[in-house]
Order: sequence, then C-alpha cells, then structure tokens
Amino acid sequence: MKSIGLVEVQSVTAAVDCLDLMCKAAEVNFVTWERKLGGRLVTIIVEGQISAVKAAVEAAEAGAIIKPAATAVIASPHSETQRMVKLSASRLTKKAKTEKKAETQEYIKEV
Repeated sequence: MKSIGLVEVQSVTAAVDCLDLMCKAAEVNFVTWERKLGGRLVTIIVEGQISAVKAAVEAAEAGAIIKPAATAVIASPHSETQRMVKLSASRLTKKAKTEKKAETQEYIKEV
C-alpha cells in the first residue's frame, strides 16, 4: 500500500467537498470512507505517493467548507493499519455490489 491520508469532517456534504478538493489538488486515489453518528462524522481515506497525499490533505484543510476535525498522513502504514483500511474498503465494495444487484433485479422486474 502507498501512503494514506485521512481527513475527518462533520457531515457527508463536507466530506464529499473534501474528497473533491483532495482529488483535484494531487494525484491521489479514493480508498474508502467511514461514516459514524449517522453520517455526522465522516472520515475520508485516500492513497498515493507521500508528497501527493500531503498536498491533498493540506488542500482539504485549507479549502473545506467545514474545518476538518482531524487530519493525518501516514507515510508507510503498518501492516495492521493496511489491513484495517482494506477491511473498510471491502465493506464499501460489498455494499456497492449489493446495491447494483438490487437495481438489476428491479430493472428486470420492470421489463
């Protein structure tokens, strides 16, 4: 895994704004997000080269519509940290596949 950057912010809207800022500011890839308290606290996780991740996190801090509650850049994540991030990302992927399957089944019923 490459370096990871984390930005925690209040509200889903602010999190999407941060993600947009991060992806526009540097060559980083969205990995996953964690929503707590019903989406009132959201952590965005991106990955990339260390310089790109730092630039992305700094851009989110500087331009976010709501000041982030916390930020972090991990240059060389420990294997347990990598495992935790991958677990979060796999839940996001699994949820997306389930939703796509439900949409496909609904479409088939309509046809």
